[in-house]
Amino acid sequence: MTSGVTRPGRRRDLPPGRPEGAAAVVIGGGLAGTTAALALADAGLRVTLVEGRPRLGGLVFSFRRDSAAGELSVDNGQHVYLRCCTAYSGLLERIGATDLVPLQERMDVPVLDADRMRLGRLRRTALPVPLHLARSLAGYPHLSPAERAGVVRATLALKGLDPADPALDGLDFGSWLRRYGQSARAIEALWDLVGIATLNARAGDASMGLAAKVFKTGLLSAPGAADIGWSRVPLGDVHDTLARTALEKAGVSIALRTRAGAVTRRDDGWQVSVENGPHGTEQLTADTVVLAVPQREAHGLLPDGALDGKDRLLDIGTAPILNLHVVYDRKVLRRPFFAAVGSPVQWVFDRTEASGLTRVAGNERCQYLAVSQSAAQEEIDQPVAKLRARYLPELERLLPAARGARIRDFFVTRERTATFAPAPGVGRLRPAARTQAPGLFLAGAWTATGWPATMESAVRSGTAAAREALNELGFPQGQLPQEAA
Repeated sequence: MTSGVTRPGRRRDLPPGRPEGAAAVVIGGGLAGTTAALALADAGLRVTLVEGRPRLGGLVFSFRRDSAAGELSVDNGQHVYLRCCTAYSGLLERIGATDLVPLQERMDVPVLDADRMRLGRLRRTALPVPLHLARSLAGYPHLSPAERAGVVRATLALKGLDPADPALDGLDFGSWLRRYGQSARAIEALWDLVGIATLNARAGDASMGLAAKVFKTGLLSAPGAADIGWSRVPLGDVHDTLARTALEKAGVSIALRTRAGAVTRRDDGWQVSVENGPHGTEQLTADTVVLAVPQREAHGLLPDGALDGKDRLLDIGTAPILNLHVVYDRKVLRRPFFAAVGSPVQWVFDRTEASGLTRVAGNERCQYLAVSQSAAQEEIDQPVAKLRARYLPELERLLPAARGARIRDFFVTRERTATFAPAPGVGRLRPAARTQAPGLFLAGAWTATGWPATMESAVRSGTAAAREALNELGFPQGQLPQEAA
Protein backbone atom coordinates (compact mmCIF):
# COMPACT_ATOMS: atom_id res chain seq x y z
CA MET A 1 0.00 0.00 0.00
CA THR A 2 1.24 3.49 -0.73
CA SER A 3 1.31 6.21 1.86
CA GLY A 4 1.23 9.95 1.61
CA VAL A 5 -0.91 11.90 -0.82
CA THR A 6 -1.60 10.98 -4.43
CA ARG A 7 -1.67 13.84 -6.89
CA PRO A 8 -5.04 14.98 -8.20
CA GLY A 9 -5.91 14.53 -11.81
CA ARG A 10 -8.05 16.71 -14.03
CA ARG A 11 -10.82 18.59 -12.24
CA ARG A 12 -14.13 19.63 -13.69
CA ASP A 13 -14.90 23.35 -13.88
CA LEU A 14 -16.83 24.79 -10.98
CA PRO A 15 -20.31 26.12 -11.65
CA PRO A 16 -20.67 29.84 -12.39
CA GLY A 17 -20.21 31.99 -9.32
CA ARG A 18 -18.16 29.47 -7.34
CA PRO A 19 -14.69 30.60 -6.19
CA GLU A 20 -11.82 29.06 -8.10
CA GLY A 21 -10.06 26.46 -5.99
CA ALA A 22 -13.02 25.53 -3.75
CA ALA A 23 -11.79 22.60 -1.69
CA ALA A 24 -13.14 19.82 0.49
CA VAL A 25 -11.56 17.49 3.02
CA VAL A 26 -13.23 14.13 3.64
CA ILE A 27 -12.06 12.35 6.79
CA GLY A 28 -12.51 8.59 6.54
CA GLY A 29 -11.99 6.28 3.56
CA GLY A 30 -14.76 3.77 4.14
CA LEU A 31 -17.79 3.46 1.88
CA ALA A 32 -19.32 6.69 3.22
CA GLY A 33 -16.15 8.71 2.73
CA THR A 34 -15.43 7.22 -0.68
CA THR A 35 -18.96 8.07 -1.84
CA ALA A 36 -18.79 11.62 -0.52
CA ALA A 37 -15.36 12.23 -2.03
CA LEU A 38 -16.43 11.00 -5.46
CA ALA A 39 -19.59 13.12 -5.43
CA LEU A 40 -17.72 16.26 -4.39
CA ALA A 41 -14.97 15.70 -6.95
CA ASP A 42 -17.50 15.01 -9.70
CA ALA A 43 -19.03 18.40 -8.91
CA GLY A 44 -15.67 20.09 -9.47
CA LEU A 45 -14.23 20.56 -5.98
CA ARG A 46 -10.62 19.83 -5.12
CA VAL A 47 -10.98 16.97 -2.67
CA THR A 48 -8.52 15.46 -0.21
CA LEU A 49 -9.52 12.13 1.35
CA VAL A 50 -7.79 11.40 4.66
CA GLU A 51 -7.63 7.82 5.95
CA GLY A 52 -5.67 6.54 8.95
CA ARG A 53 -5.33 3.00 7.63
CA PRO A 54 -2.99 1.99 4.78
CA ARG A 55 -6.03 1.16 2.63
CA LEU A 56 -9.53 2.25 1.74
CA GLY A 57 -12.75 0.38 2.49
CA GLY A 58 -13.20 0.92 6.22
CA LEU A 59 -14.78 -2.21 7.71
CA VAL A 60 -15.17 -3.78 4.27
CA PHE A 61 -11.71 -5.10 3.51
CA SER A 62 -9.46 -8.07 2.75
CA PHE A 63 -6.07 -9.22 3.95
CA ARG A 64 -3.52 -11.85 2.98
CA ARG A 65 -2.95 -14.89 5.19
CA ASP A 66 -0.15 -17.40 5.03
CA SER A 67 -1.97 -20.65 5.67
CA ALA A 68 -1.12 -24.33 5.74
CA ALA A 69 -3.12 -24.41 2.51
CA GLY A 70 -1.04 -21.60 0.99
CA GLU A 71 -1.53 -17.85 0.82
CA LEU A 72 -5.19 -16.89 1.03
CA SER A 73 -6.99 -13.63 0.34
CA VAL A 74 -9.41 -13.31 3.26
CA ASP A 75 -12.37 -10.97 3.66
CA ASN A 76 -12.70 -9.69 7.21
CA GLY A 77 -16.36 -10.73 7.09
CA GLN A 78 -19.04 -11.90 4.72
CA HIS A 79 -20.74 -8.83 3.26
CA VAL A 80 -23.89 -9.14 1.15
CA TYR A 81 -26.36 -6.69 -0.31
CA LEU A 82 -29.83 -6.87 -1.83
CA ARG A 83 -31.27 -5.63 -5.10
CA CYS A 84 -33.13 -2.95 -3.14
CA CYS A 85 -29.74 -1.50 -2.12
CA THR A 86 -29.78 0.91 -5.03
CA ALA A 87 -27.24 3.36 -3.61
CA TYR A 88 -24.65 0.64 -3.07
CA SER A 89 -25.33 -0.71 -6.56
CA GLY A 90 -24.71 2.81 -7.85
CA LEU A 91 -21.35 2.94 -6.10
CA LEU A 92 -20.37 -0.41 -7.61
CA GLU A 93 -21.24 0.96 -11.04
CA ARG A 94 -19.34 4.19 -10.39
CA ILE A 95 -16.11 2.34 -9.54
CA GLY A 96 -16.51 -0.29 -12.27
CA ALA A 97 -17.22 -3.25 -9.99
CA THR A 98 -20.75 -4.31 -10.95
CA ASP A 99 -19.64 -7.51 -12.69
CA LEU A 100 -17.53 -8.51 -9.68
CA VAL A 101 -20.39 -8.25 -7.19
CA PRO A 102 -23.36 -9.77 -9.04
CA LEU A 103 -26.86 -10.42 -7.78
CA GLN A 104 -28.83 -13.64 -7.85
CA GLU A 105 -31.23 -13.86 -10.74
CA ARG A 106 -33.94 -14.50 -8.15
CA MET A 107 -33.82 -14.68 -4.36
CA ASP A 108 -33.09 -18.25 -3.29
CA VAL A 109 -32.00 -18.96 0.29
CA PRO A 110 -31.42 -22.60 1.34
CA VAL A 111 -32.33 -22.99 5.03
CA LEU A 112 -31.26 -26.14 6.87
CA ASP A 113 -33.11 -27.27 9.98
CA ALA A 114 -30.30 -28.79 12.05
CA ASP A 115 -32.62 -30.71 14.37
CA ARG A 116 -34.51 -32.57 11.65
CA MET A 117 -31.80 -32.31 8.99
CA ARG A 118 -34.35 -31.02 6.55
CA LEU A 119 -33.65 -28.43 3.89
CA GLY A 120 -36.16 -25.70 3.09
CA ARG A 121 -35.92 -22.76 0.72
CA LEU A 122 -37.01 -19.16 0.79
CA ARG A 123 -37.27 -18.12 -2.84
CA ARG A 124 -39.41 -15.82 -4.89
CA THR A 125 -41.33 -16.04 -8.11
CA ALA A 126 -41.99 -13.30 -10.67
CA LEU A 127 -45.48 -12.67 -9.29
CA PRO A 128 -46.25 -9.23 -7.85
CA VAL A 129 -45.78 -8.44 -4.15
CA PRO A 130 -46.79 -10.14 -1.87
CA LEU A 131 -47.64 -13.14 -4.03
CA HIS A 132 -43.98 -13.48 -5.06
CA LEU A 133 -43.28 -15.30 -1.75
CA ALA A 134 -46.60 -17.16 -1.40
CA ARG A 135 -45.47 -20.46 -2.92
CA SER A 136 -42.23 -20.48 -0.94
CA LEU A 137 -43.97 -19.75 2.36
CA ALA A 138 -46.69 -22.32 1.70
CA GLY A 139 -44.07 -25.02 1.30
CA TYR A 140 -41.60 -23.81 3.95
CA PRO A 141 -41.04 -26.95 6.02
CA HIS A 142 -39.62 -25.27 9.11
CA LEU A 143 -43.00 -23.83 10.15
CA SER A 144 -46.35 -25.48 10.86
CA PRO A 145 -49.41 -24.55 8.77
CA ALA A 146 -50.66 -22.43 11.67
CA GLU A 147 -47.33 -20.65 11.97
CA ARG A 148 -47.28 -19.95 8.23
CA ALA A 149 -50.76 -18.44 8.46
CA GLY A 150 -49.57 -16.32 11.38
CA VAL A 151 -46.63 -15.07 9.32
CA VAL A 152 -49.06 -13.91 6.62
CA ARG A 153 -51.10 -11.96 9.17
CA ALA A 154 -48.00 -10.32 10.63
CA THR A 155 -46.71 -9.49 7.15
CA LEU A 156 -49.94 -7.75 6.24
CA ALA A 157 -49.75 -5.73 9.46
CA LEU A 158 -46.12 -4.88 8.74
CA LYS A 159 -47.05 -3.69 5.27
CA GLY A 160 -49.19 -0.94 6.76
CA LEU A 161 -46.45 0.52 8.96
CA ASP A 162 -44.33 3.60 8.25
CA PRO A 163 -40.72 2.82 9.24
CA ALA A 164 -40.10 6.55 9.74
CA ASP A 165 -42.81 6.81 12.41
CA PRO A 166 -40.93 7.95 15.57
CA ALA A 167 -43.26 5.85 17.72
CA LEU A 168 -41.89 2.66 16.13
CA ASP A 169 -38.33 3.60 17.04
CA GLY A 170 -39.06 3.15 20.74
CA LEU A 171 -40.59 -0.33 20.34
CA ASP A 172 -38.69 -3.58 20.07
CA PHE A 173 -39.36 -5.91 17.15
CA GLY A 174 -39.71 -9.01 19.32
CA SER A 175 -42.59 -7.57 21.36
CA TRP A 176 -44.36 -6.54 18.16
CA LEU A 177 -43.97 -10.03 16.70
CA ARG A 178 -45.38 -11.65 19.82
CA ARG A 179 -48.28 -9.20 19.79
CA TYR A 180 -49.08 -10.47 16.30
CA GLY A 181 -49.00 -14.09 17.39
CA GLN A 182 -45.56 -15.13 16.21
CA SER A 183 -44.28 -18.24 17.96
CA ALA A 184 -40.70 -18.63 19.15
CA ARG A 185 -40.18 -21.07 16.28
CA ALA A 186 -41.51 -18.59 13.69
CA ILE A 187 -39.22 -15.88 15.05
CA GLU A 188 -36.20 -18.18 14.89
CA ALA A 189 -36.90 -19.81 11.54
CA LEU A 190 -38.01 -16.72 9.63
CA TRP A 191 -37.95 -13.31 11.27
CA ASP A 192 -34.59 -13.66 13.04
CA LEU A 193 -33.15 -15.61 10.13
CA VAL A 194 -33.41 -12.40 8.10
CA GLY A 195 -33.28 -9.87 10.91
CA ILE A 196 -30.09 -10.96 12.64
CA ALA A 197 -28.18 -10.88 9.36
CA THR A 198 -29.48 -7.44 8.33
CA LEU A 199 -29.90 -5.68 11.67
CA ASN A 200 -27.09 -7.37 13.62
CA ALA A 201 -29.51 -7.92 16.49
CA ARG A 202 -32.14 -10.40 17.58
CA ALA A 203 -35.75 -9.33 17.37
CA GLY A 204 -36.03 -8.46 21.05
CA ASP A 205 -33.02 -6.15 20.83
CA ALA A 206 -33.94 -4.35 17.59
CA SER A 207 -35.84 -1.14 16.96
CA MET A 208 -39.22 -1.82 15.41
CA GLY A 209 -38.65 1.11 13.05
CA LEU A 210 -35.46 -0.39 11.63
CA ALA A 211 -37.00 -3.86 11.44
CA ALA A 212 -39.95 -2.44 9.52
CA LYS A 213 -37.50 -0.75 7.14
CA VAL A 214 -35.70 -4.04 6.49
CA PHE A 215 -38.77 -6.18 5.90
CA LYS A 216 -40.86 -3.62 4.05
CA THR A 217 -38.04 -2.61 1.71
CA GLY A 218 -36.50 -6.04 1.24
CA LEU A 219 -39.57 -8.24 1.04
CA LEU A 220 -42.55 -6.02 0.31
CA SER A 221 -41.38 -3.23 -2.00
CA ALA A 222 -40.78 -5.14 -5.27
CA PRO A 223 -40.60 -8.81 -6.29
CA GLY A 224 -36.83 -8.73 -6.78
CA ALA A 225 -35.95 -6.46 -3.87
CA ALA A 226 -34.44 -9.26 -1.75
CA ASP A 227 -32.32 -10.88 -4.47
CA ILE A 228 -28.90 -11.36 -2.84
CA GLY A 229 -25.53 -10.23 -4.13
CA TRP A 230 -22.00 -10.73 -2.82
CA SER A 231 -18.48 -10.22 -4.07
CA ARG A 232 -16.92 -12.99 -6.12
CA VAL A 233 -13.49 -11.40 -5.60
CA PRO A 234 -11.76 -10.22 -2.42
CA LEU A 235 -13.50 -7.16 -1.01
CA GLY A 236 -10.24 -5.25 -1.10
CA ASP A 237 -10.18 -5.59 -4.89
CA VAL A 238 -13.46 -3.66 -4.94
CA HIS A 239 -13.43 -1.15 -2.10
CA ASP A 240 -9.71 -0.44 -2.01
CA THR A 241 -8.19 -1.09 -5.45
CA LEU A 242 -11.08 -0.12 -7.73
CA ALA A 243 -12.34 2.61 -5.42
CA ARG A 244 -8.87 4.16 -5.29
CA THR A 245 -8.59 4.09 -9.06
CA ALA A 246 -11.96 5.82 -9.42
CA LEU A 247 -11.05 8.46 -6.85
CA GLU A 248 -7.73 9.21 -8.49
CA LYS A 249 -9.37 9.51 -11.91
CA ALA A 250 -11.86 11.94 -10.37
CA GLY A 251 -8.97 14.07 -9.14
CA VAL A 252 -9.15 13.19 -5.44
CA SER A 253 -5.92 13.44 -3.43
CA ILE A 254 -5.76 10.35 -1.19
CA ALA A 255 -3.79 10.56 2.05
CA LEU A 256 -3.39 7.09 3.58
CA ARG A 257 -1.77 6.35 6.94
CA THR A 258 -2.83 9.88 7.80
CA ARG A 259 -4.81 10.67 10.93
CA ALA A 260 -6.97 13.73 11.36
CA GLY A 261 -6.63 15.70 14.56
CA ALA A 262 -8.30 19.00 15.26
CA VAL A 263 -10.98 20.32 12.93
CA THR A 264 -11.13 24.09 13.38
CA ARG A 265 -13.41 26.75 11.97
CA ARG A 266 -11.64 29.85 10.61
CA ASP A 267 -12.97 33.06 9.13
CA ASP A 268 -12.23 31.83 5.60
CA GLY A 269 -13.29 28.19 6.02
CA TRP A 270 -11.94 25.16 7.82
CA GLN A 271 -8.55 23.90 8.91
CA VAL A 272 -7.89 20.21 9.48
CA SER A 273 -4.76 19.15 11.31
CA VAL A 274 -3.44 15.81 10.01
CA GLU A 275 -0.48 13.67 11.01
CA ASN A 276 1.30 11.37 8.61
CA GLY A 277 4.09 9.56 10.45
CA PRO A 278 7.50 10.71 9.22
CA HIS A 279 5.95 13.61 7.33
CA GLY A 280 4.80 15.14 10.60
CA THR A 281 1.78 17.39 11.08
CA GLU A 282 0.20 19.26 8.19
CA GLN A 283 -2.62 21.77 8.08
CA LEU A 284 -5.23 21.28 5.36
CA THR A 285 -7.62 24.09 4.50
CA ALA A 286 -11.05 23.59 3.00
CA ASP A 287 -14.35 25.27 2.26
CA THR A 288 -16.18 22.17 3.43
CA VAL A 289 -15.35 19.14 5.60
CA VAL A 290 -17.09 15.76 5.79
CA LEU A 291 -16.51 13.60 8.86
CA ALA A 292 -17.06 10.06 7.56
CA VAL A 293 -15.84 8.21 10.63
CA PRO A 294 -17.45 6.12 13.40
CA GLN A 295 -19.64 7.95 15.88
CA ARG A 296 -17.14 8.05 18.73
CA GLU A 297 -14.41 9.36 16.47
CA ALA A 298 -16.80 11.96 15.07
CA HIS A 299 -17.61 13.01 18.62
CA GLY A 300 -13.93 13.64 19.25
CA LEU A 301 -13.47 15.69 16.07
CA LEU A 302 -16.62 17.82 16.21
CA PRO A 303 -15.85 21.34 17.45
CA ASP A 304 -17.96 22.76 20.27
CA GLY A 305 -21.35 23.97 19.15
CA ALA A 306 -21.35 22.01 15.90
CA LEU A 307 -24.03 19.59 17.05
CA ASP A 308 -26.74 19.96 19.65
CA GLY A 309 -26.43 17.21 22.24
CA LYS A 310 -23.12 16.04 20.82
CA ASP A 311 -22.74 13.56 23.67
CA ARG A 312 -25.73 11.62 22.30
CA LEU A 313 -23.30 10.15 19.79
CA LEU A 314 -21.68 8.31 22.69
CA ASP A 315 -25.05 6.71 23.48
CA ILE A 316 -25.16 5.00 20.08
CA GLY A 317 -23.99 1.51 20.99
CA THR A 318 -22.07 -0.94 18.84
CA ALA A 319 -22.65 -4.58 17.95
CA PRO A 320 -20.08 -7.23 17.00
CA ILE A 321 -19.83 -9.74 14.16
CA LEU A 322 -17.73 -12.89 14.41
CA ASN A 323 -16.47 -14.82 11.40
CA LEU A 324 -15.05 -18.34 11.49
CA HIS A 325 -12.90 -19.47 8.57
CA VAL A 326 -12.44 -23.18 7.81
CA VAL A 327 -10.37 -24.76 5.04
CA TYR A 328 -11.20 -28.42 4.36
CA ASP A 329 -9.12 -30.84 2.32
CA ARG A 330 -12.16 -31.70 0.22
CA LYS A 331 -15.44 -30.24 -0.97
CA VAL A 332 -18.06 -30.44 1.78
CA LEU A 333 -20.67 -27.92 0.55
CA ARG A 334 -22.17 -27.91 -2.95
CA ARG A 335 -24.12 -24.66 -2.64
CA PRO A 336 -22.72 -21.12 -2.64
CA PHE A 337 -24.24 -20.54 0.80
CA PHE A 338 -26.91 -21.65 3.24
CA ALA A 339 -28.50 -20.53 6.50
CA ALA A 340 -29.23 -22.76 9.48
CA VAL A 341 -31.90 -22.88 12.19
CA GLY A 342 -31.76 -24.99 15.33
CA SER A 343 -28.00 -24.50 15.35
CA PRO A 344 -25.47 -22.00 16.67
CA VAL A 345 -24.36 -21.66 13.04
CA GLN A 346 -26.13 -18.78 11.26
CA TRP A 347 -24.87 -18.40 7.66
CA VAL A 348 -22.17 -20.32 5.78
CA PHE A 349 -20.58 -19.15 2.52
CA ASP A 350 -18.23 -20.85 0.10
CA ARG A 351 -15.21 -18.52 -0.32
CA THR A 352 -12.98 -20.98 -2.17
CA GLU A 353 -12.67 -19.18 -5.49
CA ALA A 354 -12.56 -15.64 -4.09
CA SER A 355 -9.75 -16.56 -1.70
CA GLY A 356 -7.52 -17.95 -4.45
CA LEU A 357 -7.32 -21.27 -2.61
CA THR A 358 -7.58 -23.55 -5.62
CA ARG A 359 -4.95 -21.58 -7.52
CA VAL A 360 -2.35 -22.91 -5.10
CA ALA A 361 -0.83 -26.21 -6.23
CA GLY A 362 -2.21 -29.18 -4.30
CA ASN A 363 -5.42 -27.43 -3.25
CA GLU A 364 -7.57 -28.33 -6.23
CA ARG A 365 -9.95 -30.39 -4.09
CA CYS A 366 -9.95 -28.10 -1.02
CA GLN A 367 -12.81 -25.89 0.05
CA TYR A 368 -12.83 -22.71 2.16
CA LEU A 369 -16.01 -21.91 4.11
CA ALA A 370 -16.75 -18.71 6.04
CA VAL A 371 -19.24 -18.91 8.89
CA SER A 372 -20.81 -15.51 9.58
CA GLN A 373 -22.15 -14.93 13.09
CA SER A 374 -23.98 -11.66 13.70
CA ALA A 375 -25.14 -10.35 17.10
CA ALA A 376 -22.18 -12.26 18.53
CA GLN A 377 -21.89 -10.49 21.89
CA GLU A 378 -21.56 -13.75 23.82
CA GLU A 379 -18.79 -15.19 21.67
CA ILE A 380 -16.84 -12.27 20.28
CA ASP A 381 -14.05 -12.57 22.87
CA GLN A 382 -13.96 -16.34 23.24
CA PRO A 383 -10.60 -17.98 22.48
CA VAL A 384 -10.08 -19.65 19.12
CA ALA A 385 -9.75 -23.09 20.73
CA LYS A 386 -13.18 -22.82 22.33
CA LEU A 387 -14.79 -21.63 19.09
CA ARG A 388 -13.12 -24.42 17.18
CA ALA A 389 -14.37 -27.01 19.66
CA ARG A 390 -17.91 -25.73 19.32
CA TYR A 391 -18.23 -25.03 15.61
CA LEU A 392 -16.28 -27.77 13.85
CA PRO A 393 -18.49 -30.56 15.27
CA GLU A 394 -21.54 -28.45 14.43
CA LEU A 395 -20.41 -28.08 10.82
CA GLU A 396 -19.95 -31.86 10.67
CA ARG A 397 -23.52 -32.25 11.93
CA LEU A 398 -24.84 -29.89 9.27
CA LEU A 399 -22.58 -31.11 6.45
CA PRO A 400 -22.17 -34.89 6.44
CA ALA A 401 -19.41 -34.58 3.83
CA ALA A 402 -17.29 -32.76 6.42
CA ARG A 403 -17.15 -35.86 8.62
CA GLY A 404 -13.72 -37.31 8.22
CA ALA A 405 -12.43 -34.33 6.24
CA ARG A 406 -9.10 -32.93 7.35
CA ILE A 407 -8.97 -29.32 8.53
CA ARG A 408 -6.23 -27.53 6.63
CA ASP A 409 -6.78 -24.25 8.47
CA PHE A 410 -9.10 -22.70 11.05
CA PHE A 411 -8.98 -19.06 12.09
CA VAL A 412 -11.25 -16.31 13.38
CA THR A 413 -11.83 -12.68 12.46
CA ARG A 414 -13.58 -10.40 14.92
CA GLU A 415 -15.21 -7.02 14.35
CA ARG A 416 -16.12 -5.91 17.85
CA THR A 417 -17.70 -2.68 16.64
CA ALA A 418 -18.94 -3.96 13.28
CA THR A 419 -22.16 -1.90 13.29
CA PHE A 420 -24.06 0.49 15.45
CA ALA A 421 -26.50 -1.33 17.75
CA PRO A 422 -30.04 -1.00 16.31
CA ALA A 423 -31.59 -0.85 19.78
CA PRO A 424 -35.01 0.68 20.42
CA GLY A 425 -34.61 4.45 20.62
CA VAL A 426 -31.50 4.63 18.47
CA GLY A 427 -33.33 6.67 15.84
CA ARG A 428 -33.48 9.75 18.02
CA LEU A 429 -29.70 9.55 18.54
CA ARG A 430 -28.71 9.42 14.87
CA PRO A 431 -27.80 12.87 13.52
CA ALA A 432 -28.53 14.24 10.07
CA ALA A 433 -25.72 15.03 7.62
CA ARG A 434 -25.80 18.79 8.25
CA THR A 435 -24.34 20.13 11.48
CA GLN A 436 -24.86 23.58 12.98
CA ALA A 437 -21.39 24.61 11.84
CA PRO A 438 -21.46 25.95 8.25
CA GLY A 439 -19.35 23.77 5.99
CA LEU A 440 -19.16 20.77 8.34
CA PHE A 441 -21.07 17.57 7.59
CA LEU A 442 -21.42 14.03 8.91
CA ALA A 443 -21.47 10.72 7.05
CA GLY A 444 -21.48 7.10 8.13
CA ALA A 445 -23.91 4.21 8.33
CA TRP A 446 -24.76 5.38 11.86
CA THR A 447 -26.18 8.73 10.72
CA ALA A 448 -29.88 9.33 10.06
CA THR A 449 -30.32 7.44 6.79
CA GLY A 450 -33.37 5.47 7.91
CA TRP A 451 -31.47 2.24 7.19
CA PRO A 452 -29.73 -0.13 9.60
CA ALA A 453 -25.93 -0.32 9.63
CA THR A 454 -25.41 -1.72 6.15
CA MET A 455 -23.24 -0.88 3.16
CA GLU A 456 -26.35 0.75 1.71
CA SER A 457 -26.69 3.05 4.69
CA ALA A 458 -23.02 4.04 4.44
CA VAL A 459 -23.28 4.95 0.76
CA ARG A 460 -26.53 6.86 1.26
CA SER A 461 -24.93 8.85 4.06
CA GLY A 462 -22.00 9.82 1.83
CA THR A 463 -24.37 11.03 -0.87
CA ALA A 464 -26.44 12.98 1.67
CA ALA A 465 -23.35 14.71 3.07
CA ALA A 466 -22.13 15.66 -0.40
CA ARG A 467 -25.56 16.99 -1.37
CA GLU A 468 -25.75 19.15 1.73
CA ALA A 469 -22.21 20.44 1.23
CA LEU A 470 -22.75 21.36 -2.40
CA ASN A 471 -26.13 22.89 -1.68
CA GLU A 472 -24.56 25.10 0.98
CA LEU A 473 -21.81 26.12 -1.45
CA GLY A 474 -24.47 27.33 -3.85
CA PHE A 475 -24.57 24.59 -6.43
CA PRO A 476 -27.89 24.48 -8.29
CA GLN A 477 -30.22 21.57 -7.57
CA GLY A 478 -29.63 20.06 -10.98
CA GLN A 479 -25.92 19.64 -10.21
CA LEU A 480 -26.36 17.93 -6.84
CA PRO A 481 -25.72 14.18 -6.56
CA GLN A 482 -28.95 12.25 -6.84
CA GLU A 483 -30.25 10.31 -3.88
CA ALA A 484 -31.07 6.64 -4.51
CA ALA A 485 -34.70 5.65 -4.90
